[in-house]
Amino acid sequence: MPLLTAGRDFYVSRAHSNSAQVLDSTHCYVAVGDSAAAFSAGHTDLQGTNKFRKLVDTVSVTGNVATYSAIFEVDEANFAWNEWGIANNGTTGLVNRKVFSSGTKTNGQRWVVTVTVTTDAP
Repeated sequence: MPLLTAGRDFYVSRAHSNSAQVLDSTHCYVAVGDSAAAFSAGHTDLQGTNKFRKLVDTVSVTGNVATYSAIFEVDEANFAWNEWGIANNGTTGLVNRKVFSSGTKTNGQRWVVTVTVTTDAP
């Protein structure tokens, strides 16, 4: 999945100056939204009208692979999921965005989202 410009800058910042907020279990969110707008590296947030950010339940890093998992409870984010991303803040800080129709989450359903990010050297 391609990074947004903000995501690229985040990773570079963390690698060189540690000035950006770390993606850990107290600062990392899985974000979902209802927009199917095409990906643009210039996006700074999800594009949907309906959006929801959930603090991750687990974060693990092994080598160049980071895995984030969040549980969306029965009363959370009940709308069509057409985009998702990872953020380092509850309202801003989106570092990547993927356009992908996941279906419609309805009240009473509990969805678990696991995102794996692999950073490869060029």
